[in-house]
Formats: sequence, C-alpha cells, structure tokens
Amino acid sequence: MTRLGFIGLGLMGLPMSQRLRDAGHTLSVWNRSPEKRAAARAAGLETATSVQDLAMNSDIILLCVSDGAAVESLLFGDDGLGNALRAGQIIVDHSSIDPETTRRIAIRLKDHGVRWVDAPVSGGVKGAESGALVVMAGGDADAIAIVSPYLYAYSTRITRMGDVGAGQVTKICNQLIVAANAMLIAEAVSLAENSGVDATLLAGALAGGFADSLPLQILAPRMASRQAEPVQWKVATLLKDLDNAGTLSRQQRSATPLAALAAQLMRLHAASHANDDLSSLIHFYQDAPPAC
Repeated sequence: MTRLGFIGLGLMGLPMSQRLRDAGHTLSVWNRSPEKRAAARAAGLETATSVQDLAMNSDIILLCVSDGAAVESLLFGDDGLGNALRAGQIIVDHSSIDPETTRRIAIRLKDHGVRWVDAPVSGGVKGAESGALVVMAGGDADAIAIVSPYLYAYSTRITRMGDVGAGQVTKICNQLIVAANAMLIAEAVSLAENSGVDATLLAGALAGGFADSLPLQILAPRMASRQAEPVQWKVATLLKDLDNAGTLSRQQRSATPLAALAAQLMRLHAASHANDDLSSLIHFYQDAPPAC
C-alpha cells in the first residue's frame, strides 16, 4: 500500500489532507506549528513526530507551504527532509513558487533519485473542501501518472503542462487573471454602491454573462456585505504570486503592465491588510479611495 505524507496544514493543506484521509489513503501529516498539528489531530489525522519521520515512512510526499523559501528550507534546512529522503520517492509540491526555484530543487533532488512534480492548484478553500480543485502539473509524465490517483481526492482535473516548472508558470498565469479580476470586482462593487445600486445583487445579476467568473461569485457578495471571515484567500498570498509574475515577466521580457499595476495596488492594500481575506479589497476603494 502506498504511504502518503502531507506537509503544510494551512487554509488549503488541512482540507486537502482530510480528503485524502476520507478517500481511505494511508496518510500522515506534519506542520511546523504545534497548534496546527494539534488541530490536525483533533480532526482525526495522524501526525508525524517530525518531517524526517514523515519522509522515512512515506512513498509520496505532498507539500503545501507558503513560498519558495519555505519549500527550500523544508527540504534542505538543518531540520528538513534532507537525509531522510530515499531513491524512488516522489515529492509533489502544491505550493505556489517561482519556476526557477522549482527547477533548481528538482535538479538537486534528481541527483538523489527523488522525482519532483510541481503541482500548484486553483479553486481556493472551497475547492479544497469540496474536492473541486484543478491541478496544473509540471514534471515527468510517468511520475504525474503515479501520483494522479491520489490527487483526485481533492481535484477534478489534473493537466500536465510540460516539464518541471511548467506547472508553476501556469499558476502564475492563473494568478494574473485572479488578481486583476479581484481588483476590478472591488472597483465594480464600489462603483455600484456609490451609484446607489444594491451591490449585494451584483453577482446574481451578472451570473451567466460575459463578466461572470468564480471570483465574481465568491468575492462580490463578500465585498458588498463586508464579510471577511472565514479567510479564503489571503492578500499576502496573492501579492506573493504577483511578485513571482513580475519576476517571470522580466526574465522572459514579456509585457505584463496590468499585473504590475495590480501588484502595486495590492501592495498598498497589504500594508494594513496582509493577512486579511481578499474581499477586504473593498476597503481600499471605500475607506481610502486610490488617487487614480
């Protein structure tokens, strides 16, 4: 029986782990935060005593952590997976990190016989909870085929986009659209309110039209009602993804002016709302309207 290990029990990682458990897979989990490990145990998940313990007792290791620095520290830091890894294992990284970092990690692990799949996801917390995520994967086709049956515990579609790094490039493209869309949704809700229109009706009125999208249906009602809990998308997380997009666009000399503007506005908002839900963007327009 294939043994799975899942590291990272945040907004996305915990429900993804729960769906793996509910699908009947042999699973242990870990998080650097004792509080999150305790929450996982309370949710009925088996927690490893350390990342090394998890690595030694897993055939496939899945990661879902904050950024590239966290991934590298987890793998190669003093208390990381490091020497506990063995040839034949596959690591699947659901984190959203820059393509250059993911390729560098893959090369380093390949020297030890460990295969790497970059597999960022889209669909948010609701998608993780309902098993409706989409996975954009980069890496060896055989490795992706091996891990796919397990990823379907929390996803409805897995697309191999190419070699290692291609999944992260695709996620960056995804986040460009999400970030710019979120800004425009906040502008639209604000404009509706300032014009005397009930903005709580906006998402329903636009459903099925050309302006419709999942972010619209999720964010517009939350913005209109000033609902920021529970947190579904952190402002800081999307800003990190936009910064990755900026780096990639400069490397490839590919123009992304709208993404650059979205990053600039998001950074201003993050100064006081970094850990808040993305729906808090409405305050950027209504509490202190930008001078533009």
